Amino acid sequence: MARSATIFKAELQLADLDRSHFGDYSLTLARHPSETDERMMVRLLAFALNASETLAFGRGLSAEDEADLQDLDATGSIERWIDVGLPDEKDIRRACNRSRHVVVLSYGGRSAEVWWQQTSGKVSAQKNLSVLALSVEEGQALAGLAQRTMRLQCTIQDGIVWLGGDEGHVELKPKILQAPEAA
Repeated sequence: MARSATIFKAELQLADLDRSHFGDYSLTLARHPSETDERMMVRLLAFALNASETLAFGRGLSAEDEADLQDLDATGSIERWIDVGLPDEKDIRRACNRSRHVVVLSYGGRSAEVWWQQTSGKVSAQKNLSVLALSVEEGQALAGLAQRTMRLQCTIQDGIVWLGGDEGHVELKPKILQAPEAA
């Protein structure tokens, strides 16, 4: 019998000084049985980095043709498509054609480095693509914060993320591998 998703709840207090965005979010994260705490927490970080009132989690690993997070505009068009991990370059190009902005938040150390070496040349022409990378240590530190019920505070300033709660605090500086061209 297939196992069902494990539900995690997060109360997130966000102060994103880089975007002048502040808010309190009650989030429900469904962790697929094959998903690790690290991947789930990277999804939560992706939410914090791109938070808006309309940003929502996708169906995750169970839906291959859907973003991990997406932000729809008032017309239902995809404003922001966000993937976590190491997506295939064809999926990245497809996302870039379907949405105004695409963000990939990669993690996994050496495997992420190899993925980017193989993928960067194939997606470098995508003008609406941002690719960020976390170190192995940053991903593991995020995983250490995972609890079924979390109360987290997040401050983002000058590209540095401070995220913490009852289980401790982490400081992250996602590395920018590719940034969209200025409009």
